Amino acid sequence: MDPADATEPADSPEDGRQDAPPRPGTAAEVLRAFAVLGVTSFGGPVAHLGFFRADLVERRRWLGDADYGDLVVLGQFLPGPASSQVGFGLGLLRGGPLGALAAFVAFTLPSALVMLAVASGVGLLEGPVGSALVSGLTIGAVAIVAHAVAGMARSLAADRTRASVAVVAAVLALALPGSTGQLAAIAVGVLAGLWLLRGASDPAGGADGGADASPPAAPAAWAAAVPRRAAVACLTLFAGLLVGLPLLARATGSEALALVDVLYRSGALVLGGGHVVLPLLQAGLVDPGWVTEEAFLTGYAAAQAVPGPLFTFATYLGAVTTLGPGGPLGALLATLAIFAPGLLLLVGVLPFWAAVRDRAWLRGVMRGAGAAVVGLLAAALWDPVATTAITSTGAFCLALVCFVLLTAWRTPPWAVVLVAAGGGLVLSLLGA
Repeated sequence: MDPADATEPADSPEDGRQDAPPRPGTAAEVLRAFAVLGVTSFGGPVAHLGFFRADLVERRRWLGDADYGDLVVLGQFLPGPASSQVGFGLGLLRGGPLGALAAFVAFTLPSALVMLAVASGVGLLEGPVGSALVSGLTIGAVAIVAHAVAGMARSLAADRTRASVAVVAAVLALALPGSTGQLAAIAVGVLAGLWLLRGASDPAGGADGGADASPPAAPAAWAAAVPRRAAVACLTLFAGLLVGLPLLARATGSEALALVDVLYRSGALVLGGGHVVLPLLQAGLVDPGWVTEEAFLTGYAAAQAVPGPLFTFATYLGAVTTLGPGGPLGALLATLAIFAPGLLLLVGVLPFWAAVRDRAWLRGVMRGAGAAVVGLLAAALWDPVATTAITSTGAFCLALVCFVLLTAWRTPPWAVVLVAAGGGLVLSLLGA
């Protein structure tokens, strides 16, 4: 047995602390652990975080609950895919930079390969049977997004003020074209957080209780996982790419750079991860006509049926888009571009997080931005998701069935996707 895989406790009653500093491990150990998680972690970001805790905190004892909770809070605060950021951070803490890379590759590669295979088979779905399957998948996407909106609203827009912010954000996203409406919605959320929510109480548990409650501050070993010089370099690179990519793409006329810019910007601006990336990708690729709405929703529905991060939806889009090289190379560029900003931010913020995380203004911004995210996703539920998929009474009924399966019957998303595809075939046979 590899000593690095030992499951002895990370702390003992004698050490007088809630969590002992994480023990160093090896990149190979991290690779083995995340290779299993990459093919078994179904269910989206929240489920992924549960899988990480069960395997790496409870079973392997890589770190304690307080350290893990602090890493989760950071991943949820930063733009980008929360579960991938947490996994990257776990690999960094356990195995250093090589461990971080091993965690990212092992967790992301399985779903990325499946999504590339789905993209390669899109052309096979052009006959009557294929069209029926695509129709069913797009209808299933309505239920999946509606379920995500409902779940996020319960935690991020649970009071009158935040619910109102969510509504204003949805109106702005629908009224203003493309990314303009999305940026305006986030700006409103941030301003509302600074003005109205910085001292707000959370009904779930006091001023900072419930879902917003902060675990104990991270120990020095956690905060020192990244040298400050490296952190500043990552933040500088993040900002430089965000500003420089569109200028470089415009100056060179390169479609490959334009694709990287769209995906990088989506990864850099998405707050909440997971489903929230949908409106950003829709504005960046569907609105300009580089991906059709049908192909977009087909890939989005398929992404629910695979394990690993939902952001590998970008792998599919990079392969099917007419912007850039397409195929495997386009898939690779899109995948790296959408994950890069979140990982750069994580490494850049890590050494400074413990010092700023409990500031009242920052917690207000987090609340306001979270409410705006709910509004953005609600807007995406209407356009393009519902307007594209719900074209008949039968389609509406199938969407209702899928929604009830998700909410009342707790059916896994991958199983609901199969039901939706089968329902599309049934509707086609019935002529509905």
